[in-house]
Amino acid sequence: MTGSRPPSSRPDTVVLDLDGTLVDSVYVHLGCWRAAFRDVGVDVASYRLHRAIGMGGDKLVAEVTNESVERSVGDDVRARHAHHFDERFGEVVALEGAEDLLAALRGAGLQVVLASSGERALTDRLLDLVPGTSAIRSTLAGDEAEASKPAPDLLAASLERVGAKRAFAVGDTVWDAEAARAAGAAFVGVLTGGITEAELRDAGAVAVVAGPHELAARLDEVLSAVADALPPAGPEGGAPGQPDGGR
Repeated sequence: MTGSRPPSSRPDTVVLDLDGTLVDSVYVHLGCWRAAFRDVGVDVASYRLHRAIGMGGDKLVAEVTNESVERSVGDDVRARHAHHFDERFGEVVALEGAEDLLAALRGAGLQVVLASSGERALTDRLLDLVPGTSAIRSTLAGDEAEASKPAPDLLAASLERVGAKRAFAVGDTVWDAEAARAAGAAFVGVLTGGITEAELRDAGAVAVVAGPHELAARLDEVLSAVADALPPAGPEGGAPGQPDGGR
């Protein structure tokens, strides 16, 4: 239990992803990307798109096709995705337990910050769907960082903004895990984005739960796993917000 640990060993900050972590939007995004590619005459299989959801839109087009497609129609595809997502926005809802998770994290004394790959306007719109967001101390959107996930910039900037010392991230994709590792944070995976537990653990997750409802219920257990995974507290331990801090 976290209560038996010295305060210096416990995480002080959690960075939450948004799409697929607090809101049920992954498969809506997938359908919108598929429609956007079809609009410009490019057919991309759904399974390829699913693997790329969670990285920044500026990287997704090349990831699922190639650099030639990115150069020729990348901006058009992104604009069309945004249009389709706006049309289907009513399908997106908060995930079960999202409000309970925010309350539990705050109740555990953690600084709660949010880092989303989406642009600020969409991030704010999605957050409006989630009850209890007053628990979130700081929010950073993808267009406010130099590089999008899986680069660590978004997470590192979020951690620096609140002066985090020992942090972990919660997300639903391997891109979230990669960004957390590079930012010097531990990573906890949720299955609500459709990525398997094995894949999330292979990407570095120290714990994997079904979704926000289970994370809220098992928070003490997960915080213990996070504390064990983080570098020792003190001057030798490295600090979050520095790529590969102490790793």
